[in-house]
Amino acid sequence: MLWLRALHIIFVVCWFAGLFYLPRIFVYYAASEHPETRAQLAVMSRRLYRFVTPFMALTIFFGVGLLSTNFGYYLQAPWMWLKLGGVTFLVVYHFQCGRYVKAINDDRDDHSHVFYRFFNEVPVLFLFAIVFLVVLKPF
Repeated sequence: MLWLRALHIIFVVCWFAGLFYLPRIFVYYAASEHPETRAQLAVMSRRLYRFVTPFMALTIFFGVGLLSTNFGYYLQAPWMWLKLGGVTFLVVYHFQCGRYVKAINDDRDDHSHVFYRFFNEVPVLFLFAIVFLVVLKPF
């Protein structure tokens, strides 16, 4: 079980590194006026998205493995349901990032850098909430 927990945490950290940096690339892309810079940022966003997507899958895989070690306990724990809701939202957020990556690479993105600055803060809020839920186990 400790191996499962360690691997889960490692892939959470890797996934979140991507969730933090990818929208920051979107900010730079939207703020840039130089076509060469925008083209380079589009490539960076596509490569980073492809790189971190397996980390999301491995996070979920090892998380399900952890759940299976004591399924009965976790099913009755309200904090776990809130955590799973947060993780579900982050998976949707990840795929939304993928849609923005595609739009940027197709040169059809019309969001401002201000929009992406706010979008960039979303995973931070969920990280705080999920860590507090897991550590404090309220309810």
